[in-house]
Amino acid sequence: MLITTTEMANAQSTEKRYETNPYTLVYEGALTNNEKGKVNIHPVKYKLNGIEIVANVYTPAGYDASKKYPAITVAHPNGGIKEQTAGLYAQHLAEAGYITIAADASYQGASGGEPRHTDKPQFRTEDIHGMADFISQYPGVDANRLGAFGICGGGGYTLKAAQSDKRFKAVATLSMFNSGEVRRNGFKNSQLNTIEERLKQATDARAQEIAGGEILFSGVASVTDEEIAKTPAGLYRDGYAYYYRSHAHPNSTFLYTTSSLLDLMAWDATDQIELIDQPLLMMAGGNSDTKYMTDEAFPKAVNAKSKELFVIEGAAHIETYWKPEYVSQAVDKLEGFFKENLK
Repeated sequence: MLITTTEMANAQSTEKRYETNPYTLVYEGALTNNEKGKVNIHPVKYKLNGIEIVANVYTPAGYDASKKYPAITVAHPNGGIKEQTAGLYAQHLAEAGYITIAADASYQGASGGEPRHTDKPQFRTEDIHGMADFISQYPGVDANRLGAFGICGGGGYTLKAAQSDKRFKAVATLSMFNSGEVRRNGFKNSQLNTIEERLKQATDARAQEIAGGEILFSGVASVTDEEIAKTPAGLYRDGYAYYYRSHAHPNSTFLYTTSSLLDLMAWDATDQIELIDQPLLMMAGGNSDTKYMTDEAFPKAVNAKSKELFVIEGAAHIETYWKPEYVSQAVDKLEGFFKENLK
């Protein structure tokens, strides 16, 4: 996707969007206040393994705590936070009658944990178990009708969480990103020849941390317009424009501790995916350069009670986060899937 000067200017004009929303939400159509009889948002905090998790719970229109509602956990993308696409989908699913929760991952966003930007798969997976813990006890939730939904990296971690957590009666992903595969092999297997070298760098970074030295980070802390323009079309250029321009938020960053690679590179979202015996929906954009990860994972889920691969024609990876015509297709599919499987 080429970015024009006009598009860049428009994107820059929305960089401070979070400042105009009382809940610091940055997606289009975000809630700005709670009104009786409508979908409402409830900022919450809870402890998970001693770390404070900060989340938003969305309740449906006409929510009555004395009734019972199905609920869905929404796991955000790598580098993302609850105020971006995770919140957008959580709000739409609440509009469809579900109680939903979108939480910042531990060590990231507004949640606690040190060192900041630690990005270990076991923590991200535990975050999803933690969302299930919290929302299953929320007033009005029917804990026997709990679904899991994950976007991008959150999709990979949702696949992992659902392998063992049978509270989840239905599992869905969008633009699934297998974080372990990409950190190990490189995007589209572009770094196969440097795996051991990068593991050594991660090992050295951990040793330096333990010795009290400077914490090293991988990823991107910020990006200029010129750097965005020079980035090849696809996931990373679109991601820079989304995270650092059109949907920017101070809690969102592409950084992660280099030492996290020790865990990331030895992990894979599809390892033991055959343990998923729940109904499974996997969605990906037809023009997404990450679709190969969904295509790899889907056939391995051999024991899913039922499964469907839904292709959103014409959509690139990041476009499924925000572009109305693609979001509406994904939401429609999710509504039908969860209606059928969270009866």
